[in-house]
Amino acid sequence: MTELVSALPPDDQAELERARVLLESPGLAVQLANVIGTPIESLMRGLPGPASRLVDKAARKAVEVAFDAARRTLRDENAAAPSLRLHQVAVAGSGAVGGFFGLPGLLVELPVTTTTMLRSIADIARSEGAAPGDPETRLDCLQVLALGGTRPDDDGAESGYFATRAALAQQVTAATRYVASGMGTGSAPAIVQLVNGIASRFSIPVTQKALAQAAPLVGAATGATLNLIFMRHFQSAARGHFIVRRLERVHGEVAVRAAYARLAGAARKR
Repeated sequence: MTELVSALPPDDQAELERARVLLESPGLAVQLANVIGTPIESLMRGLPGPASRLVDKAARKAVEVAFDAARRTLRDENAAAPSLRLHQVAVAGSGAVGGFFGLPGLLVELPVTTTTMLRSIADIARSEGAAPGDPETRLDCLQVLALGGTRPDDDGAESGYFATRAALAQQVTAATRYVASGMGTGSAPAIVQLVNGIASRFSIPVTQKALAQAAPLVGAATGATLNLIFMRHFQSAARGHFIVRRLERVHGEVAVRAAYARLAGAARKR
């Protein structure tokens, strides 16, 4: 492993450490709790079954809409830099509307917010050397939505960024083969399985966002503010993800993953 790690030049090691910090920064629940002053975990314990099902439905619908947006709109347009602030302003507006209507408004607001996030994720991918018009990159952009949480049935021996990628690897491979000649419809079995896999993880941060918006002690924290935190969280995840992908194109997945593991181990010892 030492030889693999040493194959990365110092500058790329520094870039990988930057990606690790972005991908392993405090979770969305922590960020939202800091704003509303209430632990999200305590709110989740009181979430009724119908509300939980509504959130799951909203998350799946949002991923389906994002897939369709990726298929129809992502192009290899040139951009000097990702328009992070513009997209943040856009989701703040949709968050304000969604917050006004409470939890039921999530079904309307979340697909709009998620599609806007996808555009920002594509901008970040482009700035890291990926081509958003490439079907593989489009699916890579969708995978960022799965980086917000892990499921209870995930392998406990390995958690975090690479575990999420590994959990989705089979579905991504099948979907990539299917869309190699152009993004197909969302009704194909390979696409349905990938959407389900992403949505099951995306529903975790969506639940956290919904609970924060519905918190009785939310005070001055509006839906716009919470949506801004939501957007920034996934922008950071996208930046970290596409730095890793850029380095993998240069050094190979095995070398980058080994270097990432060493950096993570060193961080835990500090």
